[in-house]
Amino acid sequence: MNDKPLRHRETTGAIIIDSFGRFLLQQRDHVVGITNPGKIGLFGGHREGEETFLECVVREVHEEIGYFIPAERFEHLGSFEGADIDIEGGTLHGHLFVARGVPADALAITEGSLLVVDPGEISEIAPKLAPTARFALEVYLKRGDQGTPTIRLATDDLT
Repeated sequence: MNDKPLRHRETTGAIIIDSFGRFLLQQRDHVVGITNPGKIGLFGGHREGEETFLECVVREVHEEIGYFIPAERFEHLGSFEGADIDIEGGTLHGHLFVARGVPADALAITEGSLLVVDPGEISEIAPKLAPTARFALEVYLKRGDQGTPTIRLATDDLT
Protein backbone atom coordinates (compact mmCIF):
# COMPACT_ATOMS: atom_id res chain seq x y z
CA MET A 1 0.00 0.00 0.00
CA ASN A 2 1.28 3.45 -0.90
CA ASP A 3 0.60 5.98 1.86
CA LYS A 4 2.21 8.85 -0.01
CA PRO A 5 -0.18 11.55 -1.22
CA LEU A 6 -0.28 12.35 -4.92
CA ARG A 7 2.32 14.95 -5.72
CA HIS A 8 1.75 17.96 -7.97
CA ARG A 9 4.78 19.73 -9.39
CA GLU A 10 5.14 22.97 -11.30
CA THR A 11 8.49 22.96 -13.06
CA THR A 12 10.60 24.41 -15.82
CA GLY A 13 13.44 23.00 -17.84
CA ALA A 14 15.79 24.52 -20.39
CA ILE A 15 17.60 23.10 -23.36
CA ILE A 16 20.81 25.10 -23.21
CA ILE A 17 22.88 25.31 -26.37
CA ASP A 18 26.46 26.55 -26.36
CA SER A 19 28.24 28.81 -28.83
CA PHE A 20 29.14 25.77 -30.97
CA GLY A 21 25.60 24.35 -31.20
CA ARG A 22 26.17 21.64 -28.59
CA PHE A 23 23.63 20.73 -25.91
CA LEU A 24 24.65 21.55 -22.33
CA LEU A 25 22.89 18.95 -20.20
CA GLN A 26 22.91 18.02 -16.53
CA GLN A 27 24.30 14.65 -15.45
CA ARG A 28 22.20 14.25 -12.32
CA ASP A 29 23.77 13.14 -9.07
CA HIS A 30 23.11 9.68 -7.62
CA VAL A 31 21.31 11.06 -4.57
CA VAL A 32 18.35 9.45 -2.86
CA GLY A 33 15.28 11.68 -2.90
CA ILE A 34 15.91 13.61 -6.12
CA THR A 35 13.96 13.05 -9.31
CA ASN A 36 15.77 10.82 -11.81
CA PRO A 37 19.02 10.21 -9.90
CA GLY A 38 21.91 9.38 -12.19
CA LYS A 39 19.99 10.27 -15.35
CA ILE A 40 20.78 13.01 -17.84
CA GLY A 41 18.41 15.93 -17.56
CA LEU A 42 17.83 19.57 -18.32
CA PHE A 43 18.77 22.42 -16.06
CA GLY A 44 15.71 23.92 -14.36
CA GLY A 45 13.49 23.18 -11.41
CA HIS A 46 10.43 23.92 -9.32
CA ARG A 47 8.44 27.12 -9.40
CA GLU A 48 8.43 29.10 -6.16
CA GLY A 49 5.64 31.29 -4.84
CA GLU A 50 4.00 33.48 -7.43
CA GLU A 51 6.89 33.55 -9.89
CA THR A 52 6.10 32.98 -13.55
CA PHE A 53 7.51 29.98 -15.37
CA LEU A 54 9.92 32.31 -17.19
CA GLU A 55 11.10 33.82 -13.89
CA CYS A 56 11.49 30.29 -12.56
CA VAL A 57 13.67 29.07 -15.42
CA VAL A 58 15.87 32.18 -15.21
CA ARG A 59 16.35 31.68 -11.45
CA GLU A 60 16.83 27.90 -11.53
CA VAL A 61 19.25 27.91 -14.46
CA HIS A 62 21.31 30.67 -12.83
CA GLU A 63 21.42 28.73 -9.54
CA GLU A 64 22.45 25.49 -11.26
CA ILE A 65 24.97 26.70 -13.84
CA GLY A 66 26.38 29.79 -12.12
CA TYR A 67 25.88 31.89 -15.25
CA PHE A 68 23.10 34.44 -15.69
CA ILE A 69 20.99 34.16 -18.84
CA PRO A 70 18.49 37.05 -19.08
CA ALA A 71 14.81 36.27 -19.59
CA GLU A 72 14.76 37.65 -23.13
CA ARG A 73 17.24 34.96 -24.22
CA PHE A 74 14.86 32.12 -23.32
CA GLU A 75 12.60 30.91 -26.13
CA HIS A 76 9.43 29.10 -25.04
CA LEU A 77 9.47 25.59 -26.53
CA GLY A 78 6.25 24.22 -25.10
CA SER A 79 4.15 23.46 -22.07
CA PHE A 80 2.41 20.44 -20.66
CA GLU A 81 -0.04 19.61 -17.91
CA GLY A 82 -1.30 16.28 -16.65
CA ALA A 83 0.22 13.01 -15.48
CA ASP A 84 3.82 13.41 -14.33
CA ILE A 85 6.15 11.50 -16.65
CA ASP A 86 8.92 11.57 -14.04
CA ILE A 87 7.02 10.61 -10.85
CA GLU A 88 4.48 7.81 -10.91
CA GLY A 89 1.07 8.86 -9.64
CA GLY A 90 1.90 12.57 -9.63
CA THR A 91 0.71 15.46 -11.74
CA LEU A 92 2.80 18.04 -13.49
CA HIS A 93 2.45 21.50 -14.99
CA GLY A 94 5.64 22.41 -16.77
CA HIS A 95 7.16 24.74 -19.33
CA LEU A 96 10.19 24.07 -21.50
CA PHE A 97 12.54 26.71 -22.85
CA VAL A 98 15.60 27.00 -25.09
CA ALA A 99 18.59 29.31 -24.54
CA ARG A 100 21.30 29.56 -27.20
CA GLY A 101 24.84 30.86 -27.40
CA VAL A 102 25.79 30.07 -23.81
CA PRO A 103 29.58 29.81 -23.30
CA ALA A 104 30.20 26.37 -21.80
CA ASP A 105 33.55 27.42 -20.36
CA ALA A 106 31.87 30.16 -18.27
CA LEU A 107 29.63 27.76 -16.35
CA ALA A 108 30.09 26.74 -12.72
CA ILE A 109 27.76 23.78 -12.20
CA THR A 110 26.31 23.53 -8.68
CA GLU A 111 24.03 20.49 -9.08
CA GLY A 112 25.21 17.35 -10.84
CA SER A 113 27.82 17.82 -13.54
CA LEU A 114 27.93 19.29 -17.02
CA LEU A 115 27.55 16.99 -19.99
CA VAL A 116 28.31 18.55 -23.39
CA VAL A 117 26.65 16.66 -26.25
CA ASP A 118 26.82 17.22 -30.01
CA PRO A 119 23.36 17.04 -31.63
CA GLY A 120 24.40 13.95 -33.59
CA GLU A 121 25.16 12.11 -30.34
CA ILE A 122 21.71 12.45 -28.77
CA SER A 123 20.65 8.97 -29.91
CA GLU A 124 23.69 7.50 -28.13
CA ILE A 125 22.67 8.97 -24.76
CA ALA A 126 18.90 8.53 -25.24
CA PRO A 127 18.63 5.52 -22.87
CA LYS A 128 20.22 7.61 -20.09
CA LEU A 129 17.92 10.63 -20.52
CA ALA A 130 15.35 11.50 -17.88
CA PRO A 131 11.84 11.30 -19.40
CA THR A 132 11.31 15.08 -19.45
CA ALA A 133 14.71 15.68 -21.07
CA ARG A 134 14.05 13.00 -23.68
CA PHE A 135 10.68 14.53 -24.47
CA ALA A 136 12.02 18.11 -24.68
CA LEU A 137 14.91 17.12 -26.95
CA GLU A 138 12.58 15.13 -29.23
CA VAL A 139 10.25 18.13 -29.55
CA TYR A 140 13.16 20.48 -30.18
CA LEU A 141 14.81 18.25 -32.78
CA LYS A 142 11.51 17.53 -34.59
CA ARG A 143 10.70 21.22 -34.68
CA GLY A 144 14.08 22.04 -36.11
CA ASP A 145 15.50 25.52 -35.95
CA GLN A 146 12.64 27.14 -37.83
CA GLY A 147 11.25 29.29 -35.03
CA THR A 148 7.84 27.65 -35.17
CA PRO A 149 5.21 28.85 -32.70
CA THR A 150 5.03 27.50 -29.18
CA ILE A 151 3.30 24.15 -28.99
CA ARG A 152 0.78 22.97 -26.44
CA LEU A 153 1.09 19.26 -25.77
CA ALA A 154 -1.46 16.86 -24.38
CA THR A 155 -0.26 14.54 -21.64
CA ASP A 156 -0.86 11.52 -23.87
CA ASP A 157 1.95 12.75 -26.09
CA LEU A 158 4.45 12.63 -23.20
CA THR A 159 4.67 8.88 -22.73
